[in-house]
Amino acid sequence: MSLLLVVHIIILFGAIVLGARMGSIAIGFAGGLGVLLLGATGIPVSAEAIPFDVIGIIMCVIAAISAMQLAGGMDYLVYLAERFLRSNPKRVTVYAPVVTWLMTVLAGTGHTAFSTLPVIVEVAKEGKVRPSRPLSVAVIASQMAIVASPISAAVVFMASLLEDHGVGYLQLLAVMLPATLLAIFPTAWLANRLGKDLEDDPVYQQRVADGLVAQPQASAEFAPKAGAKTSVGIFVAAILIVMAYATLISDQIGLIPNPTVPRNEAIMAIMLSAAAIILWVTKHAAAEVLTTQVFRSGMSACVCVLGVAWLGTTFINYYIDDIQAVAGTVLQAQPWLLAVVLFFAACLLYSQAATAKALMPAALAIGVSPLTAVAAFPAVSALFVLPTYPTLLAAVEMDDTGSTRIGKYVFDHPFIAPGVVCISTAILLGYGIGALVL
Repeated sequence: MSLLLVVHIIILFGAIVLGARMGSIAIGFAGGLGVLLLGATGIPVSAEAIPFDVIGIIMCVIAAISAMQLAGGMDYLVYLAERFLRSNPKRVTVYAPVVTWLMTVLAGTGHTAFSTLPVIVEVAKEGKVRPSRPLSVAVIASQMAIVASPISAAVVFMASLLEDHGVGYLQLLAVMLPATLLAIFPTAWLANRLGKDLEDDPVYQQRVADGLVAQPQASAEFAPKAGAKTSVGIFVAAILIVMAYATLISDQIGLIPNPTVPRNEAIMAIMLSAAAIILWVTKHAAAEVLTTQVFRSGMSACVCVLGVAWLGTTFINYYIDDIQAVAGTVLQAQPWLLAVVLFFAACLLYSQAATAKALMPAALAIGVSPLTAVAAFPAVSALFVLPTYPTLLAAVEMDDTGSTRIGKYVFDHPFIAPGVVCISTAILLGYGIGALVL
């Protein structure tokens, strides 16, 4: 191993670790610093390594969701979720991840989980369920759902990458949707057996004695804003239009050959159009979109993807020949190792789309089969290992019982075991379903 390679590896991981320690949007800032240092030490830097298509899709989807949130649509969806969860509080560990999975699949971003986490805590306390159990699975399910969402940047990128290998957009969804959904149930079963019951937890008992635990609140009366239901309808219609259009232009269907608007561009245009229609129909000021929680979180995610993906792609492109030489034989002999590589990369890159963008092209270039690539795809959702991801931290903060806590050894937190089980199950299901679909 050359000294220069060692320097570049130190820069790569140093930037990622620095960004992770600083938290939030800083992972993107640190990525830019890493790119600068790589360039200063001899690696050519190009804007072509920036995943502008991924960033563009995230921005446009976030714009539509933010408009829906402004119109009261997110509050309405949370209300529906609360009704569902309160229908059987004892089963909140199963119901909660199904809710966060569905909301993320529809929205294309895991930031929708923020709105449901307080509800999950309340319902768990109402059913005397240890809140860490449903919270851990719910957060993981929202991360997993990204690889199954028809409008997520990660899925769109993977579909574009795999088309040249005979795997279409709809085939990818046909594998990922059932694989990630079904993986929730064994994960919930495991989570229900982790940790002491709430009443037996000494931390909880101490917090109750100190008056730090609020009593569960009864469901409040909810009256949706005038345009709330309409905004949800427009957004769902936009998703259906995206899926229908992607189907019509796909190589498998081919009803619209040589479309003037390709799929990625169509997704962005349809999402921006949906945002415009929502604002026009519900008569909200466009400037107010900028103040929504979803918009702020989403734009932060764009900066993170820009910095981290640029850093990772710049490094990999420079060393692609060496990577192929070293990893090619290994991955051909043991293709399941791709999932392991993606898992650990996602821990550091903090983005499903950025991880896929950085590693999947190299994996396919090495000779990994499309089936293996599809089956390993859920591994890019390993954002829970380091306890610094926004939804994970939010779950910890919102659980006033103290059951969802991070241990002194960093990795001893309630998200690790369920997360590993969920990803492993989804990968196995991906192999099985993929063998039938692809």
